[in-house]
Order: sequence, then C-alpha cells, then structure tokens
Amino acid sequence: MRVALMTRDKPGALQIRLDNRPAHIDYLNSTEVVEMAGPFLDDGGQMCGSLIILDVADMAAARDWAANDPYARAGLFERADLIEWKKVIG
Repeated sequence: MRVALMTRDKPGALQIRLDNRPAHIDYLNSTEVVEMAGPFLDDGGQMCGSLIILDVADMAAARDWAANDPYARAGLFERADLIEWKKVIG
C-alpha cells in the first residue's frame, strides 16, 4: 500500500533539519520503501516540512518507518500525518 507522510516543522527548527539531513537522506535511501520524497518550502524558499510517499505492507509499517526517521527522532516536526494514498497519474 502507498502512504503519504506529510510533515510540518516546528517554528524556528531549520537548524535541526539541516543538522539531521544527512542521516535522514541515508534513511530514505536505505529502507527501500520510499517512492518519492522532498521538502515543503516556505515563502522565503526555506525547507519547512516534508512529503514522503512510502510503499509499505500496512499502516503499522508506515507508522514504524515514520517514527524511526532521524528527523522525527530529533524532534523536528510540529505535525506529522500519515494517510493512505492512491497513485493515479505518473
């Protein structure tokens, strides 16, 4: 199943994102369940959240993946939502 993980960073947390970005990118690449991913940008062009599309067995696997993301472990997110997603185009 595909699951969209949509996150918003805590206000003023850009440095936490930058400090943990290499570990986050390694995690994205090593887990082999990420179909696509990228940051949301604020009006100034700074990263302020993420959209990650996971291809996992079930919602429990998505929750586990999200909880173990280095960004989540560092306390970056103000909000993180997981929702089943259906690919239609692309």
